[in-house]
Amino acid sequence: MTDLHQGLRLGRAICGDLQQAERREWWLANGLGGYAAGTLAGTLTRRYHGLLVAPLSHSLGRHLILAKADASLRLDDCNYPLFSNRWADDSITPAGFRNLESFSLVGRMPVWHFAFGDIGVEVRIWMEPGVHRTWVAYRLQGGRSAILSVDLLANARDHHGNMASGGFEPAISQTQTGVMLSLPEARTLHLQCSGGTLSPRKIWYAGFKLTRETERGLFDIDNHLCVARAEIELIPGVWTGLAASLGEPTDGDLEAAMARFSRRDRQLVDDAQAKAPEFASAPAWIGQLLQAADSFLFARPLPQAPEGESVIAGYPWFGDWGRDSMIALPGLTLATGRYASARRILQTFAGMVDRGMLPNRFVAAGEQAEYNTVDAALWFIEAWRAYVAISQDLETLREIYPVLQDILAWHIRGTRYGIRMDPDDGLLRAGERGVQLTWMDAKVADWVVTPRSGKPVEINALWYNALRSLAEMAAMLGDKASEANDLADRTAMGFQRYLRPHAGLCDLLDGPEGDDSAIRPNQIFAVSLPHSPLDRAAQQRVVAECGRELLTSYGLRSLSPADPRYHPEYLGGVRERDGAYHQGTVWAWLLGHYALAEYRVSGDATAAQSRLQPLADHLNDAGLGSISEIFDGDAPHTPRGAPAQAWSVACT
Repeated sequence: MTDLHQGLRLGRAICGDLQQAERREWWLANGLGGYAAGTLAGTLTRRYHGLLVAPLSHSLGRHLILAKADASLRLDDCNYPLFSNRWADDSITPAGFRNLESFSLVGRMPVWHFAFGDIGVEVRIWMEPGVHRTWVAYRLQGGRSAILSVDLLANARDHHGNMASGGFEPAISQTQTGVMLSLPEARTLHLQCSGGTLSPRKIWYAGFKLTRETERGLFDIDNHLCVARAEIELIPGVWTGLAASLGEPTDGDLEAAMARFSRRDRQLVDDAQAKAPEFASAPAWIGQLLQAADSFLFARPLPQAPEGESVIAGYPWFGDWGRDSMIALPGLTLATGRYASARRILQTFAGMVDRGMLPNRFVAAGEQAEYNTVDAALWFIEAWRAYVAISQDLETLREIYPVLQDILAWHIRGTRYGIRMDPDDGLLRAGERGVQLTWMDAKVADWVVTPRSGKPVEINALWYNALRSLAEMAAMLGDKASEANDLADRTAMGFQRYLRPHAGLCDLLDGPEGDDSAIRPNQIFAVSLPHSPLDRAAQQRVVAECGRELLTSYGLRSLSPADPRYHPEYLGGVRERDGAYHQGTVWAWLLGHYALAEYRVSGDATAAQSRLQPLADHLNDAGLGSISEIFDGDAPHTPRGAPAQAWSVACT
């Protein structure tokens, strides 16, 4: 049996190279929408990096609370930094990464090993699941004791923003258990020390340079307030450290908290193996993805669903989106054996269905949900099909079946944004000027980059798949009056209009300027989805064209390089990046669908699975242990966008 508990490890060749060490990031999540993140080098390169980022009000009103724990080792009258900072003038002071011997992930827990002659220091960080709390632990390796001084840098800004020096003036007080800070929204931050003492401070550290924000064309200077200093005596072999808690303080048992975190990571893998015997022969790197999948699931209580659950689309800047959640659900929950989570997510979104549509994204309390998506409801039906197929949960299906029927009815008679089945060919039409409805949804001000109004190919592949799936579910429940199969027959005939002679499929039919034959990856869903409206020969042509024009090591390009609109790199400010987002940029989530499609036309599972192997190497890069959102269209396909993306992990 494959050991799926193996982690990853990087040595001095990476750790001691600042460019490589800053390029690689660790990410943690707590299942409540909170997260922690940073670089392997210890520098802050994003406004989103910090030890505790948590919501202060609604579920995703996330704020940076604790930015850093900058530790220095006092050994034999010398000070050795265990941290690094990049400043506004691009200087690196101190350069603690130079003493970093190795970095590893133990499950999802980041672990640093610093070496100073015959003395070593191990540093670990983790988040407590289900609580807004982060731990930082230290252990001395060697025969001598030492003193560790740790400066704790706090903040209270929106995680999308920057803080001005002096812009945060919390009340800081000493408590019996440590130091307490007052935060906005009447919240408190408790800082505690295990194995040492904490004393309050109030010193601004100004001018942190955020190089990733520079790349994104955004303001790139941030400032943090040092609110406390810890003095810890390090004894060889003994764990000591710090806890930062939003709300109630912890009981201070650091080793018990560490054990709980590690035990949970191992349990996620063991449970998946128990429910899916095929994991016994899976490559070891799949175990890392099993654990990464958990980071995207979070509690999403709603008035109509107090036990609601949802999916963070990606870290750091995404919330939960209807489309992304449904695309990611089978991989995050069904492949991992978490059927109860799948059911809760599906039921949560079922309560949000309106006029046959799922919300494109959840919004803050008091705001109106946005329903500007044509495909989320169709992916919702596919997620239900997948859930029922693996769980055989007909009781829940029976409860939800009226909602699925309502989705079908609204799509036939018409709903928002011109979404309606064309009675002439059985295909779905969608689109209004100034609105982006498909997953290719980039928009800058009034510029919709890829509007795709008309009959997009993937929408009708999903429509056909939904109709056949609804017919199957109707049969399971004994509904003999379902019209889904008859509608699917009509749609299948209409779908043949997408065929291009001796090639793949048109990307769009009946658009404002006619049909669009651009070679895009959307056609792959006509093969990868469980129900295909194409015969075998047409399926082979689709896979061949996608393989020839769009396939890369990490995913499919969103546009053929032969197209004059092709963008080889995803760089620049907001307008430049959004203009390239679906015009050649590689999307990792599409690689799983390509592999499925290739398997379905060839029958060669080994060859199809080998397409995913480069992603195993990618786990050692960018968002360590996870899969990036996008990559440049041209080689070497540099990772871009969000460093940890739900559907990238899920579809793989």
